[in-house]
Amino acid sequence: MSSAGEAACSYAALILYDDGIPITAEKIATIVKAANVSVESYWPSLFAKLFEKCNIEDLITNVGAAGAGAPVAAAAPVAAAGGGGAAAPPPAEEKKKEEPEEESDDDMGFGLFD
Repeated sequence: MSSAGEAACSYAALILYDDGIPITAEKIATIVKAANVSVESYWPSLFAKLFEKCNIEDLITNVGAAGAGAPVAAAAPVAAAGGGGAAAPPPAEEKKKEEPEEESDDDMGFGLFD
């Protein structure tokens, strides 16, 4: 049931973000209740606190990027402990590895069914 609650709160937060409405626990709970989904009482407040610190647009655009979740998760506790001073530096770009071209059977002088 928790995965359904997490999904419901995620969708509610996306709906609020898409409409330009500030994301609060009360508004997430209202949308989830209107959708007739039962969630644990702490999920809306957790998601509201998460989206106070994280930019939803960045999460959406980096969903397929390798390691995109780790810097966001690591930056939140640092910002909270530091008193909200300077923002965390952006993660370094990963270098794309070049894949070697596959060799064809013609180069070996024999085929699979010879």
